[in-house]
Amino acid sequence: MTVNPEAEASNSPSPLEQIVSLSAADMAKVDEFIHSSLQSEVVLINQIANYIVSSGGKRLRPMLLTLCAHACGYQGQHHISLAAIIEFIHTATLLHDDVVDESDLRRGQQSAHAVWGNAASVLVGDFLYSRSFQMMVGLDSMRIMEVLAHTTNTIAEGEVQQLLNMGDPEVDQSRYMQVIENKTAKLFEAACRLAAIISEQPGAIENALALYGSRLGSAFQIADDVLDYTGDAGTMGKNAGDDLAEGKPTLPLIFARERCDENDRRLLDEAIRNGGLDDLSPVLAIIEQTQSLDAAMACARAQADEATQALQGLPISPWRIALEQLADYSVNRNH
Repeated sequence: MTVNPEAEASNSPSPLEQIVSLSAADMAKVDEFIHSSLQSEVVLINQIANYIVSSGGKRLRPMLLTLCAHACGYQGQHHISLAAIIEFIHTATLLHDDVVDESDLRRGQQSAHAVWGNAASVLVGDFLYSRSFQMMVGLDSMRIMEVLAHTTNTIAEGEVQQLLNMGDPEVDQSRYMQVIENKTAKLFEAACRLAAIISEQPGAIENALALYGSRLGSAFQIADDVLDYTGDAGTMGKNAGDDLAEGKPTLPLIFARERCDENDRRLLDEAIRNGGLDDLSPVLAIIEQTQSLDAAMACARAQADEATQALQGLPISPWRIALEQLADYSVNRNH
């Protein structure tokens, strides 16, 4: 029988599918814990919380915590409840983000604020934040509380920083990176650090995993910001051009503005100040002419490479390999 290598390759699982398979048993327990912890006597809270939690996200942050815990040799069960807490915090930020950004799509379906309105979305986000802290208390660890309290505070600062940057064409790469480190990468960092803490790893390993998480989160966010100009609603789960419509000066725009001539810079500045999609076509043309998408992806790959390097102190295992593959996936995907 003749073997077709191309057919075999197409049937073999992708790295992401392998990672998901490796963490499947843990993630089933995490999902069960999430749904049992969502219960409220207020019907609307149940409706909105279940709607967004069950909307088909990658569960990347809780999965990251479980992978790191196993990479550290953890044998207990606290990683399950901690992973659920991380997902609750993330979900709360999504509810608040969609209100601030006035986004109508989230993960390929209508956002909660588009279905139930702003007030309900904000308040249910508050419920998820407070429920996550109730769950933390049950772990009876001041160190865990300290890390997560600092994390949620930093995320809130990042959200305010991003709000201040919106509509401001003078935002540079440094200000952009500060926002994504606070708003996005901090929760990745916390997930990895917490795995080291519950595994009672030495400080060097804890800090290395925290660095891995931070750089991984930054790589994911930069890649997302590139995909905003290259993807479509069907694959991205949100509308292409959303960042420009909201007046967000993300890295592709920042690089394009640095590299273009004065006339094009004037057009970009107006597009950022005014928001909307009226100038999307000429903006895309300027971004392409200045090769700004390639430059932004090079930054994302540099972050992913730093993430991979941070893992070198861990023993080689399927879990460490999965973490390395996740860093590679962060910058090699279409959604």
